[in-house]
Amino acid sequence: MSSPLHRERLEQKLAAAAEPRARHVFTRLLPESARAEADAADLRRKAGISLGPLDGRIISIKDLFDMAGQVTTAGSVILKENPPAPVDAPTVAALRRAGAILIGRTNMSEFAFSGIGLNPHWGTPGNAVDPTRVPGGSTSGGAVSVALGLADLTLGTDTGGSTRIPAAFNGIVGFKPTSSRVSKAGAFPLSYTLDSIGPLGPDVESCAAMDAILAGIDPEPLSALAVAGLRLGIPRGLLFEETEAPVAEAFGRAISRLSEIGAQVSEISIDDLVLAMRGVLAGAPIVACEAAEIHREWLESRAADFDARVLARIRPGSSISAPAYVTAMRERERLKGEFCRRIAPFDALLLPTCPLQAPPIAALEADPDLFAGKNMLALRNTSPANFFDCPALSLPLPVSGLPVGLMLLGAPLQDRRLMALGAAIEAALRP
Repeated sequence: MSSPLHRERLEQKLAAAAEPRARHVFTRLLPESARAEADAADLRRKAGISLGPLDGRIISIKDLFDMAGQVTTAGSVILKENPPAPVDAPTVAALRRAGAILIGRTNMSEFAFSGIGLNPHWGTPGNAVDPTRVPGGSTSGGAVSVALGLADLTLGTDTGGSTRIPAAFNGIVGFKPTSSRVSKAGAFPLSYTLDSIGPLGPDVESCAAMDAILAGIDPEPLSALAVAGLRLGIPRGLLFEETEAPVAEAFGRAISRLSEIGAQVSEISIDDLVLAMRGVLAGAPIVACEAAEIHREWLESRAADFDARVLARIRPGSSISAPAYVTAMRERERLKGEFCRRIAPFDALLLPTCPLQAPPIAALEADPDLFAGKNMLALRNTSPANFFDCPALSLPLPVSGLPVGLMLLGAPLQDRRLMALGAAIEAALRP
């Protein structure tokens, strides 16, 4: 039986995107251009022509990427009256050249500054498994669009966990590359230093294909690796504190399974590096410093138009001195080298993507202090990968309730190998 036409699949997803369950997932659907792209993909298929693994794949785009003729809002009302972008961001253009069908722009935490995914301006998308719970952020709508089947893949960003947290909360795969591998041009920044651009999808293979297109490399199949013999490090200590029981249990089962089939699992201590990172960021929070510069024109004149939770995180960056910021950046470079040397004996480090499962939306909307605590906890395990600039991958673990993510950390610029490792572990843990 032949697979359905791309146009047929698109129409099904557009119809599903209009249903109540998909409320707040998209800030804007693009039915006309998407239909034209789907029809072109069908004509290519009929002619026996393929542009590669993304040809005909339906992809959603986080609403901080420029798309020609569209206003880039970055989840805020402050940018709603801006002129449309004149050209596509390089990442969006690469997806178009690869034959992707771009279905729409997805909702996000305002200015990408939250791991929870609440948005008072555009509404908060419900979690794909339980719509009363948060979607994770900041790539909130994108993750839900994939988990609900409204898109095959989504284009996201990650500054402290923004691909991996929503992937973990919604039971899909999320990838954060080494920052320099993918162009950040045409993406509204949160942090010039820590931003990275990566895919979220249903499996590692799909994400790897999209990552290759974004990075401008040939989308060749991942190397086939066996789990037996892999050297896997477990960084128990600070990054395992306050872990909820269902998360700890799912993680424990996964590690037992990998050990049973021959992985060499041992513990590694990185607490000194985590504490050093926290010390650097206490002196000069890099994201807040850079965000304060990016938003300097609006911090007072448009203060009332910000999500108050986001404004509270940006403002402290305005009071950091230039010497303190430069010191933090220099110390980060030193610690990156230390981290790389520490993890060198291992193929990857493994830990829970988040120590918690998706909390209820209503409770976090009602209590700013509870939101702040849960947001910091959600970001705790994911943010070191951005600080140390290494690739990181979140895989869904087999669970019967709310989703749980397993995170793999690899050496800088070893992105494709980390994805190959992820594909092997994904297959080994598949129910």
